[in-house]
Order: sequence, then C-alpha cells, then structure tokens
Amino acid sequence: MARLNDEVGALLREYADLIQLSGGNAFRARSYEKAARSVSGYPGDLAHLDDAGLRKIPGVGDSTADKISEYLATGRIAALESLRAKIPDGVRGITEIPGVGPKTAVLLYRKLGIKSVEELGKAAEEGRLKGLPGLGERTVENIRHGIDQLSQTSGRTLLNVALELAEELVAEIAAVPGCKQCAYAGSLRRMRETVGDIDILATAKDSAPLMAALIAWPEVADVIGSGTTKTSVRMDKGLQVDLRVVPPADWGAALIYFTGSRAHNIKLRGRAVKAGMKLSEYGLFDVGADESGGLEESGGSGGSGKKLASRTEKEVYAALGLPWIPPTLREDRGEIEAAAQDSLPDLVQLKDLRGDLHTHTDLTDGLAPLEVMLETAADLGYAYYAVTDHAPNLVMQRMTDEKMLAQRERVRELDRAYRGMRVLHGTELNIDADGEVDWPPEFLAGFDICVASIHSSFGLDRAAQTRRLIRACENPYVHIIGHPTTRLLDRRQPIDVDLDAVFAAAARTGTAFEINASPQRLDLNDEQVMAAKQHGVKFAIDSDAHSTPALENQRFGIAVAQRGWLTKDDVINTWSLTRLRAFLRKPAAVEAQPR
Repeated sequence: MARLNDEVGALLREYADLIQLSGGNAFRARSYEKAARSVSGYPGDLAHLDDAGLRKIPGVGDSTADKISEYLATGRIAALESLRAKIPDGVRGITEIPGVGPKTAVLLYRKLGIKSVEELGKAAEEGRLKGLPGLGERTVENIRHGIDQLSQTSGRTLLNVALELAEELVAEIAAVPGCKQCAYAGSLRRMRETVGDIDILATAKDSAPLMAALIAWPEVADVIGSGTTKTSVRMDKGLQVDLRVVPPADWGAALIYFTGSRAHNIKLRGRAVKAGMKLSEYGLFDVGADESGGLEESGGSGGSGKKLASRTEKEVYAALGLPWIPPTLREDRGEIEAAAQDSLPDLVQLKDLRGDLHTHTDLTDGLAPLEVMLETAADLGYAYYAVTDHAPNLVMQRMTDEKMLAQRERVRELDRAYRGMRVLHGTELNIDADGEVDWPPEFLAGFDICVASIHSSFGLDRAAQTRRLIRACENPYVHIIGHPTTRLLDRRQPIDVDLDAVFAAAARTGTAFEINASPQRLDLNDEQVMAAKQHGVKFAIDSDAHSTPALENQRFGIAVAQRGWLTKDDVINTWSLTRLRAFLRKPAAVEAQPR
C-alpha cells in the first residue's frame, strides 16, 4: 500500500498547485511545494509523529503541520477541499502537460474557458490560442507536442510506483497457504521505466485462496474478471493487476512467457521450431512426425511428444541450447544471439556500487543535513560518497562562495568519520546556454568532483543544445554530465540534442555520463546508454538524492544500466577510490574541437 508520507506529500503538492491556479500567493505555494517534498522524503512514518514531531520536519511550519494533523485525524483537509471547489478538476490536469505550468493553465481557463486537456487540444488545432499573452507560435507548438506526449504516457505508471505495489502484492500472495512460488513478471520484471499493468505469476494446486487474497487487497477498486487460472483487478488509482496461477511443474516456461518481451519470446519460439520443438507458456515440447514425414503440432498445450522442459527458466533456456538470460536484457536487442555465442555481458549489479557521486543536502534544495546524509550512505555500505550541492548560477538555491567553502571544510572534517567512508566534496554545476559553468577555473580546481547539468534554456534548438553539452565536456573541471537530456518522465520532454556527437566528445575528453537513478528521470535511458557505450563513454550511476530515502533509488539506475548492457568496468562508481581519482584527473586543458 502507498506510504502515508507519499499520500500526504501528494495532497500538499496538490494544495500548492491549487494556490497558484486560484491566483494565490506564489511564495506560499512554493512553501507548500517544499513541505510536500520534505514530507515525501521524510524517513520516518508520519503516523508516529505528534504535532511537535511534525514541526521538526524541514519546511513544515505551523500551518502545514495543522493540515497534516487534520488529515491524520479526519482523512480530509478542509482548506484543500475548499480550493478544489473553486477550480475545475480538468484545469489542474492541464498542468500535467509537459511544459504547461499553473499560470498558463489559469490563463487558458480565464480567457478561453478551457478546463480539460481535450478542450485545450481542440483549441490549439482550431488556432484559438493565437494572441494570448505569452503564447507565441513556438509555445503553442510545444503545447501540441506536450499533449501528444501526455497521451502516449497516459495509463502508464512510473517504475518505482509499480514496483512498490507489486512487491507488496507478491509478499501478500506468497504468504497464502498453498502458494508454492510467486513473482511479478511482464515489463516490470524487465524493469522498463514505465509499465502499463502489473503481471503476477504464482503456482499452487488450489488457486482459489490466491485469487481471493488479490480481490481482498484494500486498494482494489474493481474486479475485472476472476477465474481459476486468472484474476484481473483495477486498483483505486487505475493500475490493472493480473494474477495468473499455473501448476508448479510449468513455472519456468510460464515465467519466461509472461515476462516477455513479445519480440524476445518470438525469437525463442523460432529457435525452438528450427530445432524441431515447440515452446509455449506450458513448456518446451518435441514435435512429432506425421505420416507424410512432416512436422505436426498437436496435444493442445504441447507437442505430440514429451515435455522437454518447463519447471525452471534455466531448464527451458538450457534445452534451447542457451544460458539463462537476465530479464532486463529480454528485448530482442541481440541477447539471444549473444547467449548462443556465450558472450552475454556480466551485468553490473547493485552490490557492485562502491559510492554515489551526485547527492544534495539542506545547504541547497536537499532535505537532510550533511551528517544525516553521510550516516545513511555509510549504512548502505559505501566506500566513498560525493556531496554535490548546487552552484550559484541556480539562483534560487542562494549558493555563495563562502557557503561552499564552509561546507568543504566540514566535509574534510567528516572524511572517514562514518565507518571509514571517504567523503568527496563536489558540486552540481549549471551548464549555461553557451556551455559555460559556474565559477572560474581556480575555484573549480578545489573540488574533488564536479557534476554539470542543464537546468534552464530547455527550448534551445538542436545545434545549440549540442554545442553547449560538447563545451561542457571539454571543460577540464567537469567530470560527469548529470541528467543529460533533462527529461522528467511525468512532466518534461527531453531536450533536442545530437547525442551521438555529444557522446563522441565525452569519450574524447574522458567525461562520464550520468544514469540518473531518480525514477522520475532515469536519464540517460537504456537505448541512449547502449549508444553511448558504443562510443566508449563511461558512466556514473547516481541517485541525485535530495533526501535519505532517495539514496536507495540506485536500484532503478542499475536497472537502466543492465538494460543498456553495462558491466562493472563501464561504471566509474564501481571502481576503487584510487582508480576513480585517476579518472577524475582530467587533463589540465582539453583540446577544444571546432564549434
């Protein structure tokens, strides 16, 4: 079930949006946005806090604490409900379009009466947006593109949200007496960045108790259908869950089939046919010969001969002459051919990470003090950890030279203080529109590590975006390009950039590219990782954590890395500190290429 903290955080975020949509004080809205992030990122359970405890959460003042207490006591927030009554539901939905904020949504509602995404799309097609303040031709085109993007992602759920629910459901069903095995399958098992639904597979002699357990789950809003082999339900937030129960003897074949992908399964079935076999969710069977000498398929779920394999995935793959293929690779991107040649990559694992190279504290927009972040990182078993708070060109973070130097002194004091963990002092620089970064070279030289990221000018054309990233790679003090395409899966489309040209520059200059493990980003994505690897680029898998719970998001970055076929050697924060420091010593001057 959803964490109470996340539930309350979502309500506070909605309240902040509605304040802006109703023309309220922007500073007040930002205060609630900050409180929403703090509550969602708070490591403890809100249910265990009294009023005084709530007020100790960073960013939670008296007014916010009162609203949280009201919700905990009554299940409602009167002020939120009052604002909801003033703004049509669809108006807030318009802000879900990438690039459309509350101000634009309010403008559209007040000037044109637009109160839904559908109405906005129609208005854009009819040319009724022309002439509105701040809505030029390019902005209108971006709105159209954003609506298209929203429609493509509609009905899909972020990986972390789906995974949390799936793990809870699997644990619940696995605990039912008679359940022998239970696991999630489908695109979730392949760890795709978003999923359309959740597939759960289980084995039992009697499926009825397992089906009943799913139907009784508190978040189930509707039972789509239920039988002896499959039950489908829809959760209260719209996500569909399908539970299939198969005989224990068919577990392996069924798990392969329902994990997919479809293209991978088709390729496996083709391999089986060539070998005179038939593969299905029931197992791998031989195929008998008919009277004319041809091959025939009969016997319902199998072939005309005996079942060759089905109990485990490894057994089925082996019968096809293949080693077991990790689920994250099963996309028909050459994994079956590589397996046949015994050349599958030894994929990087979560346990291989020795550190995190992009994190934040409450010195800027993080939620926890330096010491708390370090203690949590040490508890994860890290050998080293980089603190990379924002630089001054991101003005809203109010960074100064003095603040950064004071933090550096404190970092040096705390080096090795937490279970011997080495602490690196770094920063997340801002890549300006022309590719420049915060601070002059003499100041940058004092950092152990510099991550450089784009935080503005997202609408530059392809050539300009490409130039700025190449120039950042050529900066001798930039070690990692953070969240390179700037995308937010549920809010912002990626920038338009020639990534092949940028990857070539990164390989030439020895600049690593980040796989940002935040489940809202997952940037680079898996296909971009594969392309970058072809250029010889190295990678950093970073949490970009702004709170202690977010430090554990690295599992999602690892998933992207695996889907991109990365090994330990490709990822710089699996290396020893000695090897990492050698990588961070970029040449004092990087030869610039013509721009």
